[in-house]
Amino acid sequence: MIKLDCGRFRLDLSRPLIMGILNVTPDSFSDGGHYLALDQSLRQAERLLAEGAAILDIGGESTRPNAPFVSIEEELDRVMPVLERLQELGVPLSLDTRRTRVMQEGLRIGVDLINDVAALEDDGALEAVSASAAAVCLMHKQGNPENMQSSPEYGNVVDEVGLYLNQRVTACLTAGIARERLLIDPGFGFGKTLAHNLALLRALPDLARRTGVPVLAGLSRKSMLGQITGEGVAAERLGASVAAAMEAARRGAVVIRVHDVKATRQALQVLEAVEMTEQ
Repeated sequence: MIKLDCGRFRLDLSRPLIMGILNVTPDSFSDGGHYLALDQSLRQAERLLAEGAAILDIGGESTRPNAPFVSIEEELDRVMPVLERLQELGVPLSLDTRRTRVMQEGLRIGVDLINDVAALEDDGALEAVSASAAAVCLMHKQGNPENMQSSPEYGNVVDEVGLYLNQRVTACLTAGIARERLLIDPGFGFGKTLAHNLALLRALPDLARRTGVPVLAGLSRKSMLGQITGEGVAAERLGASVAAAMEAARRGAVVIRVHDVKATRQALQVLEAVEMTEQ
C-alpha cells in the first residue's frame, strides 16, 4: 500500500486523491480574482472539501504563460491569512509556491505539502523542506512563465522530463527528504506543446517507475484541452478536464489536481467501480 508522509497526515494513495485548487490571485488563467477576499477563499475551501477534495492547494502567484511578476511580499500577503484560517479545518494543506521564503513562512504555520513548479531549485528550498515534516511535489518545467510557451523543444520529451525529475528526487534524498514524502509532476503545459503533453500523459507509468515516486497530475482546464476540443474559455473545459483526469488516474496518477472537484469525484467513483468489477 502506497502512503505519503504529508506533514500532519499520512495519506493512503491506494486510490487517487483529489487536490482542490484554491487560487488567491487576480490573474490565474481560469479562476483569477474569484477568491481574493478571505471570506470568499474560506467558503471556496469548504465547498471543495464538501465536494470530495482530500487536499487543498493554495497558491498566491499565477504561473500561467506570460504571467506578470509578483513580489514575495505580495505573495505572502495573499496566502498567509488563508493558510492560517484553513488550519482550523484539519485537512492536508498544500502551498503552491516556488519561493523559499514563502515556503518557510508556510511551513512555520504547519503547511503539509509544498507544491513547487521549480522542484525546490530556489536557493535554500531543499533545506527548508528537509527541516520540516512536509511532503513536496517536484514539477518539471522548461523556461519560466514569461517565456515557457514561446517555442518549447525536446529531443525526447519523456526521457528529458524523466531525467530531470530523477535528478530532483536524488537531490531531495541527498538533502534528507525521505522518498515517502515525495511526489512528481511532469508539468503539463509548462514549456510543452500539445504533442509533448500527450506523450507525457501516455508515459505516466514510465515516469513513476523511473523515479520510484508517485505521480501528481494537473491537467484541469488547461489550454492543451482547449487545443483538442476547440474550447477557448478555460471554465468551459469541464468535460475535457474530467476525461483527462480519468486518463491520468487510469495510468497511475495518485493525486489529481483539479478545479472541478465534484465532477472529478463522480468520475473517479465510476472508474473505481468498473475496476473492482473487473477484479
